[in-house]
Amino acid sequence: MGEAGTGSESRERRLVAERRALPDEPGVYLFRDRDDDVIYVGKARSIRKRVGSHFSGGNAAMTSEVDSIEFLATDTESEALIAEQNFIKRYRPRFNVRLRDDKSYPYIAVSLDEDFPRVYFTRERHRAGRAYFGPFSSARRVRETLDLLGRLFQFRTCDGPEPGRRSGSPCLDYFIDRCGAPCVGYVDEEAYRESIDGVLDFLSGRYGRIEEELERQMEEASAAQDFEKAAAFRDRLEAVRSLFERQRVSGTSVASADLIGVSAEGADANAQVFQVRDGVLLEKQGFYLEVPEGTGEGDVAAGFIERFYATSPALPRTVLVGPELSGRTDELAERLSVMRDGSPVELRVAERGEMRRLREMAERNARLALGQEQLRREFGRRRKAEALSGLAEALGMDEVPVRIEGFDISNLGGQDTVASMVVFEGGTPKKSDYRRFKVSRGSGPDDYASLEEILGRRMARYEEQVDLSPHDPERDQSFASLPGLILIDGGKGQLSSGLKALGGFLERGVTVIGLAKRHEEIFLPGSSHPAPIRPDSEASLLLQRVRDEAHRFAIGHHRGRRSKRMTESVLDGIRGVGPERKRLLLRHFGSPDRLAEASREELEAVPGLPGKVAREVYEQLHRV
Repeated sequence: MGEAGTGSESRERRLVAERRALPDEPGVYLFRDRDDDVIYVGKARSIRKRVGSHFSGGNAAMTSEVDSIEFLATDTESEALIAEQNFIKRYRPRFNVRLRDDKSYPYIAVSLDEDFPRVYFTRERHRAGRAYFGPFSSARRVRETLDLLGRLFQFRTCDGPEPGRRSGSPCLDYFIDRCGAPCVGYVDEEAYRESIDGVLDFLSGRYGRIEEELERQMEEASAAQDFEKAAAFRDRLEAVRSLFERQRVSGTSVASADLIGVSAEGADANAQVFQVRDGVLLEKQGFYLEVPEGTGEGDVAAGFIERFYATSPALPRTVLVGPELSGRTDELAERLSVMRDGSPVELRVAERGEMRRLREMAERNARLALGQEQLRREFGRRRKAEALSGLAEALGMDEVPVRIEGFDISNLGGQDTVASMVVFEGGTPKKSDYRRFKVSRGSGPDDYASLEEILGRRMARYEEQVDLSPHDPERDQSFASLPGLILIDGGKGQLSSGLKALGGFLERGVTVIGLAKRHEEIFLPGSSHPAPIRPDSEASLLLQRVRDEAHRFAIGHHRGRRSKRMTESVLDGIRGVGPERKRLLLRHFGSPDRLAEASREELEAVPGLPGKVAREVYEQLHRV
């Protein structure tokens, strides 16, 4: 990556020089502000011309904050597109339109690399030999679709590359007509693959083919006088037709297309995607977006289309949009064609007939969803404000505790004792400030001493960090921040231990309390009686959320350390498993817990691991 500019001239003159030095080639450019944070990432056929357009009538709110420009020249626009998406995911720049929580959108995957493929929920889409469909707007949508597919096509739900379980008998799915039981040979590989083909046709929107295939299977079974099987195909065909008829779009001239409707207000936006396949409205999905303040609906729609299809494994030939994109459809269609590996994509404004009606319905849904989300957030803000002010009043605090830190200890028999620190700001978790500690004491389980040690380390880190410059690479903002309230998980004993280590915070006006779980009692220093706060009040419920989050975070860390220690010690004792194979196993399964739960078949399927070693690993893991 190249970087232009010397920093010796004025900002304006320096930026002009940087822009002139940019290449007239395809690639990606990054705008950085004075704090060196990436605030915008873009791609272009010509980096120089596109960057210049930002500064000549573009977004003045953004360009006024640009302090330096970086670029990455690529050979093709396709490479630029991939690089742009990677940079956006990495830096999450605030002037780009972003899908909210876009890293976690769910997909449906079909394991075509297995003899009896599985159809399952996933959040990854990079494994070879798998077909992916999505992204879906929620996990609930995926599970509803999987439930419907299970009733229509009867595929296996067992884990592993091979069907079945140790008992050697069919599972419950067979007896409720959700699986044909390939594990015991009730359905052969060819017939099972026909069901999977039906799943693929359904998820791809090839509904006419599904009806034709079910009709053919019904007639063949009837001709063979297998009337029970013919009746099953008939019932399945009727269910499919009933489903499609309810969702069929009448009077449409477009068999398959996506319709996009957006609504934007302030820094919030919502986009709705209506997917029409074979004249049937397949999916209606809504996505909340994070956008720069005041972004127009045209820019929101263009940004959403690029982000959505960049994460989608499939892209239709036709995308229908609203009038806000008039004049920009050719440019966007060209970019979508690049995403579709060069296959042409038609992007046009839906101006008449049934498609216009559906597009306007999508836009209306976007407006309603955005209003509903804003109402929910406003209600949530009021509840949090009331909880914080009520907490300050009940605890006799001079100021509302904007920053609350919660601490918890987790151990099992004195081994792998760990502690957690969670942070809530404005009544909301601030996960970037969460921290974990390994307790150094080795004299057995002693929560009081462990708390004193951890809180002492928290106090020491604050004193080390507080005077460091915000730009100092050694500064940890979480430890450098002064909390308004510290919550210790426990009663009077834990609170007393914690107070021994927090003298510096107490002198600075920090309130320290303990929350006993038995009756949700809140204890203050110097008082033997709990504070008069009702357990079901908003203030108490907020403290309970902080306490529960600290407990969850500590337990997760403790289990991870214990599992890693146990798994690695087991692997260390297996002949043929050295450091490289240990890394291979942990990388393949993703975590020690997942490795410990793996079946023998899953271990034998690990690429690069000999079958004999896989069996030894399985036997050793299940011996402990």
